[in-house]
Amino acid sequence: MDASTNTVERILYVEDDPDIRSIAELSLRDVGGFEVCLCESGSEALKLIADFDPDLVLLDVMMPGMDGPQTLKALQQRPEGLNIPVIFMTARLQPSEIEEYRSLGAIGVIPKPFDPMTLADDIRRLVADNPER
Repeated sequence: MDASTNTVERILYVEDDPDIRSIAELSLRDVGGFEVCLCESGSEALKLIADFDPDLVLLDVMMPGMDGPQTLKALQQRPEGLNIPVIFMTARLQPSEIEEYRSLGAIGVIPKPFDPMTLADDIRRLVADNPER
């Protein structure tokens, strides 16, 4: 990510549902122009993040095995840490849940179901609204 412009180019997207992953991939690549690395689990994200070197992590909350919050904690606990923005995607949007995601270090939440035509703009807006991350 270019710190001077807060530009996100590379997104690591972690989502266990293959249909949602496919829609998001089309949205992020074709509509948003991002380079995307797709992961179907938190453990896969842990394996791929260093080689992909993303500018942002987009993370599903509810996944089998390691859920989104657990995945975020595991990414943060790597020796190199996690010094890029994280956005959760979820249908769990109670104010207390959103506050929990933010307390874990996320810059925001994108509601599911998401609009494939505005997903990229939603991501860019959250990044622009959180320049410290």
